[in-house]
Amino acid sequence: MDDGRPATAERRVTMTGRAAARVADLIRAEGKDGLKLRLSVSGGGCSGFQYGFTLDDTTTEDDFVFGDGPVRLVIDNVSLDLLAGSEVDFVEDLVGSYFRVSNPNASSSCGCGSSFSV
Repeated sequence: MDDGRPATAERRVTMTGRAAARVADLIRAEGKDGLKLRLSVSGGGCSGFQYGFTLDDTTTEDDFVFGDGPVRLVIDNVSLDLLAGSEVDFVEDLVGSYFRVSNPNASSSCGCGSSFSV
C-alpha cells in the first residue's frame, strides 16, 4: 500500500477536530484498520461539481494524504485541483449530520452544500 504524496502548502486540505473525531468513530464502527476518509470531486449535482465521501483502505500514486494522526484524509490529484485550501468539518444541526467542505475555490454552491461551481 502506498502512503500517497505530500501536498505543497498551497494545495493543502485540512480537517477540523470535529471531522477527525467523526471519521475515527466511523472507522471504529467498521472495525477495519487502515481506513481513511476519501474526499473526491465529480461532475454533477445542482451546481456542476459534487463532493463524495467514502472510507477507503487503499491509496494510489495519484493520491495525496493529509493528516498526521490515526485519521487520514485521501484526495486524488484531479480532485485536489478543485479542493486546494479547503477545510473539511463535521456539522450536526436541525437538518442532520454531514461533512461540510469550506472550499475557497468555489464561486457558488447549492443550498445543501454538497455541490459547487468554480
